[in-house]
Amino acid sequence: MSEKQSKSERLWILFKSMFVLSACTFGGGFVIVSLMKKKFVEELQWLEEDEMLDITAITQSSPGPLPVNASVIIGYRMNGVVGSLVAIIGTIIPPMVIISLISLFYTQFRTNTYIAIMLQVMRAGVAAVIFDVVINLAQNVCKTKRIMYIVMMIISFIATYFFGVSAMLIILTCLAIGIIDLIVNLKKEKRHNGGQKQCC
Repeated sequence: MSEKQSKSERLWILFKSMFVLSACTFGGGFVIVSLMKKKFVEELQWLEEDEMLDITAITQSSPGPLPVNASVIIGYRMNGVVGSLVAIIGTIIPPMVIISLISLFYTQFRTNTYIAIMLQVMRAGVAAVIFDVVINLAQNVCKTKRIMYIVMMIISFIATYFFGVSAMLIILTCLAIGIIDLIVNLKKEKRHNGGQKQCC
């Protein structure tokens, strides 16, 4: 198989994967995180688990729908700008088609008892998937063995659940702490490298 064929096949797999994930995602962006992890980390092995965690953090911190943001990063990671475009197209087609159809029959859907029951049942499944995402992300944070990250996670949960602090405020605060932590680590590394040069 040539390099061009390999790239074409990879793009097709990327499009098909994003299309199926987007078509089967009910309950918002958090649900697709778990499905993407299973697809791209466990099944296709295109990404490492740490990369998926980073992608999740970036997409949640960026404006716009989480699935689209994630598809941009994953697509670019696989095949550059072309990969991003392919992933975005695969992601947006299913919701566009589904929402367009629902909008035509909105009144009938809104008053239909069977559809209302179906949506209630789907909520239970969505809650289970979101819970799975939370557990996976928490485990990944704990695996870093950084006390600061674990404490930040616990404080963020308490602030949101018990005190109703805005999620955006928590994200921006964590971002600021992360930037400060990065600067401190870079300075430490620079001093360490400078000390080694002086010794030599």
